Amino acid sequence: MVSYTGGKLQRRHAILAANLQGGSGFEIWQYLSRKPKAPESPLKLGDLGINIAKVKASDASAAYNILKTNEVDILGKLSRSPSGKTHFYVKDPFANIYQVIEDEHWFKKRGWITGGPCGCIIGVSDIDNSRQLYEDILGYKQVAYDETGHFDDFAALPGGNERMRRVLLIPGEKPKGLFSRLIGPGQIELVQLLSRKPKKIFNNRYWGDLGFIHLCFDIHDMQGLKNVCNSKGFPFTADSSDAFDMGDASGHFSYIEDPDGTLIEFVETYKIPIIKKIGWYLDLKKRDPEKPLPDWMIRLLGLGRVKD
Repeated sequence: MVSYTGGKLQRRHAILAANLQGGSGFEIWQYLSRKPKAPESPLKLGDLGINIAKVKASDASAAYNILKTNEVDILGKLSRSPSGKTHFYVKDPFANIYQVIEDEHWFKKRGWITGGPCGCIIGVSDIDNSRQLYEDILGYKQVAYDETGHFDDFAALPGGNERMRRVLLIPGEKPKGLFSRLIGPGQIELVQLLSRKPKKIFNNRYWGDLGFIHLCFDIHDMQGLKNVCNSKGFPFTADSSDAFDMGDASGHFSYIEDPDGTLIEFVETYKIPIIKKIGWYLDLKKRDPEKPLPDWMIRLLGLGRVKD
């Protein structure tokens, strides 16, 4: 990743956090070799890059009340998206914004009001141009809505009163893959400003600086995907070349950029720990990559969680 970190190797601390009720996960990064930089100016909705992470909730109203009681920084009030989903926004101590939105896709309810991530909002300069990547390569082929104007549910966000076009893309088919039962279907919302010129969120900054640095996808057949990306004009900009060892897990990762430079990561996982202390690992290379892991095996992953 040195091409994205000033040409130098950078020491970092990484945490992978998942919610076993369902949804994807968060990779949480902290630089150890430098102080991470904030954006040059405060992020506004529609700026180029990942603006907001979507987090699923079984009951958005209940989640709102719980987070408000716990003095979480909530932006605005409960509202509805153009598709009628109840949602609200929260901000973390580093100015990252999350949309907590009602979702009906769950792996196994465990009594928590929220689950894992279920997508994101990405600022783009030209939605029609960007859709080639998000639809043709990533498979988000169905349009849930395509609306233009000013939006009440954006009003509480920085820059949310601007005139814009927003398109919500959802998968064109049922998710496949080893972790598809846990991750479930996601959504990508593209936002294009129509009343001002957007700024690049990571302009003059490094991968790993404050903000949402990339969007990650679990994949199989990296070489086949590389060929597809090349044929459509989105070549890999970083590639771990077959095997990358992160201590407790290993696999193959690569990156491409969307037309505005937003980073998309692909990860083909080879090995993950179940109980590291006794050397119990799950070898994913021996399994059918399109067949979901059994539910009991997914639940076993919780045995290896790090308790701090």
